[in-house]
Amino acid sequence: MSLYPIHTLESAPEQSKPAMEGLNNVFGFIPNLIGVMSNSANLVNSLVGLFGKVHGGSFTEPQIQIVLLTNAVTNGAAWAVAFHSALALGEGISEADVQAIRAGNLPSDATFAALSHLAKTLIEKRGRVDRKEIERFVAAGFDKEQALELIAIVAASTITNYTASVTQVPLDETFQAHAWKA
Repeated sequence: MSLYPIHTLESAPEQSKPAMEGLNNVFGFIPNLIGVMSNSANLVNSLVGLFGKVHGGSFTEPQIQIVLLTNAVTNGAAWAVAFHSALALGEGISEADVQAIRAGNLPSDATFAALSHLAKTLIEKRGRVDRKEIERFVAAGFDKEQALELIAIVAASTITNYTASVTQVPLDETFQAHAWKA
């Protein structure tokens, strides 16, 4: 049971409705987490602004899902792990790579592994990565500027991961097959 109401488009505060409508258009429904986030127009609107920037950057959607799944596991956010497991699989990421990340390991795909490693390191070291970490990322085929862009993805996922944990939002039926426990 969530500590906060899970709003629908009809019950949400007026200032949250545009953000909810936008996310409804993206996902085809309002995930429980968005319904809970809508209790704070500031929070849900902040997410939508950052969400658009993250998904409009230089990373592909599968790469973004690798980062978001890694972040959810690293932050111990069960709702987000299930959600991003489903989205990652939908983006064509292998079941083996999704399971590796869910287990706290790196995916076998070298590009995905570099993304996952740097994302996890950013969270675990609270942004205090060293030159070697950036060089490893660049050696995998990325550029230094993408390491900065990765920070935006980590920030977006921190918003959803922390919100899921604070609110104790229930997992949507749609994602039950991907349920996860820290």
